[in-house]
Amino acid sequence: MEAKIAILPEPRVQDRIFKPSHWEHLRALGVVVRNEREGPPQPETVKAVLEGADIAITSWGCGALAGELLDRAPNLKAVIHAAGTVKGIVTPELWERGIRVSSGNGPLGVGVAETALGLTIASLKNMWRLSHSTSGGGWSEGKEKVRELYEVTVGVIGAGKAGSHYMKLLRSFRVDVLVYDPILTAEQAESLGAAKVELDDLLARSDVVSIHAPSLPATYRMINGERLARMKDDAILINTARGSIVDEAALVEELRKGRLFACLDVTDPEPPAPDHPLRTLPNCILTPHIAGAVNNGVWRLGQFAIDETKRLLAGEPLEGEVKAEQMSTLA
Repeated sequence: MEAKIAILPEPRVQDRIFKPSHWEHLRALGVVVRNEREGPPQPETVKAVLEGADIAITSWGCGALAGELLDRAPNLKAVIHAAGTVKGIVTPELWERGIRVSSGNGPLGVGVAETALGLTIASLKNMWRLSHSTSGGGWSEGKEKVRELYEVTVGVIGAGKAGSHYMKLLRSFRVDVLVYDPILTAEQAESLGAAKVELDDLLARSDVVSIHAPSLPATYRMINGERLARMKDDAILINTARGSIVDEAALVEELRKGRLFACLDVTDPEPPAPDHPLRTLPNCILTPHIAGAVNNGVWRLGQFAIDETKRLLAGEPLEGEVKAEQMSTLA
């Protein structure tokens, strides 16, 4: 009997993550039942779509799965989340019923890591300020501050999907990589091409610091004034993770000294106030939360859902599987 695959997000979200060819691939894997009602999925709609399903695909806008919803799919084997954090959809009841959970943090992390690498290279090259100078009629002023991604030290805060992929990309360059992640072992760090160090040590030694930590109570304002003061002169701080990890008031004060350079794809809150100093400081680059999946990049999530469904049906390990015991340390 063919597997029934329930697509729970509203049509608007489905159209973002799946392109036409994706639907052909999904239909080759089983009977596909889609939510066709616009707006955030309501319980009655979810019940109808989930009825008798073997696999559920969720994404942005989907709510928690428990109780009567799960009763409609007694043979449900897995929930594949074509988005990032699964905290909005999971309940302990999923694991209690033996239902596996998979997160799209992996494909999202690819885009984040690539963006962080781009910001790393552009910032070391001093491209931002040189571009501004040349647009104003200058030419080589500031060229003396250009650096290559060569024989510098890059510090990575957080070795989750995005941080790990960023370190993988850095293997193409002759650089020293330091990593801070409390749940990472020294052996795991070495396998990623990095040395495991404490946070203060990383900040003091790195020419570039790239933040990839999750937003948790333990990471709130983790990069505070005291820690920013530990960073080298002319060091670069990149945040493509969550704005809450950085004490922005302290960062503004440090940037006003002209000592550091910051690239922030995330702020707290988003967007920052129109008159926020981060918008006008010459040594701060702001981008509007584009590091993850955007436009055509969102199709990575649709492909992930297809590939994960194939792995499930073939009895292979799931690449994005999330266990109940991991929830306290995941974004």
